[in-house]
Amino acid sequence: MASLFRLLRAAVSCGLMGLAGVATAQSGASAPPELLHASGQLMLVVTADWDATDGQMQLFQRADDGKDWTALGAPDRIAVGRTGLAWGAGLHAAQAQGPQKKEGDGKAPAGIFTLGEAFGYTERVKTGLHYAPMSATNYCIDVPGSPLYNQIVDSREVGDAAVKESTEPMRRDIHAQGDQRYKEGFVIQHNANNVPGAGSCIFAHLWKAPGEATAGCTAMAEPSMNRLLAWLDARKQPLLVQLPRAEYERLRQSWKLPALDGAAP
Repeated sequence: MASLFRLLRAAVSCGLMGLAGVATAQSGASAPPELLHASGQLMLVVTADWDATDGQMQLFQRADDGKDWTALGAPDRIAVGRTGLAWGAGLHAAQAQGPQKKEGDGKAPAGIFTLGEAFGYTERVKTGLHYAPMSATNYCIDVPGSPLYNQIVDSREVGDAAVKESTEPMRRDIHAQGDQRYKEGFVIQHNANNVPGAGSCIFAHLWKAPGEATAGCTAMAEPSMNRLLAWLDARKQPLLVQLPRAEYERLRQSWKLPALDGAAP
């Protein structure tokens, strides 16, 4: 049971632990070709600039032969952090130019990320990701000084004192006046090494109201989330690429990513 709630560890559930090690050894704009060839699903989020709080999500897939990405359907509208984006800690090389993600900055992480387990309020959802139903005793620890920082835990296992200072109950419907934002969602593997202060508890989840910005997550409408969860398949090692448009265009060729359609987010 305890393993279900270590959702924010390095990318075990996507089978990319070794590739994460490769990625951190790179420098500059390059992304490891092993990572790109391994993935068959891409969740692409693009915003207008670093400060934008909304944007578009386009899904792409490709065949097992690792050839070109194919777009699926029309883009969906999404919301990101209330102060925009900043470079996160993911599978991309560290980027010196641009804002850097920190705890409490209200920014969603930019870069390339694997996806962790899905979570929600019900016993099961339709998804190809591993799924963990949340209870009133599940919390994500956002306290940098905690040894459980950036992990989802169960207070029945770690004790009430361990979750006392956390502001992230996973059953927000119970603890936050019926809030439905965590009804369905999944972990974005930012800061998988749990570096204190580098940012924690980063999810894709439902938005509270259309277009409303988040504290640092990526949010969307429930129909969009339902389609996304049903499509995602852990066996295809899905990735999230989340970037401002200018950074996406700068890095697209070296990261071997698909061209945008030319429309502004």
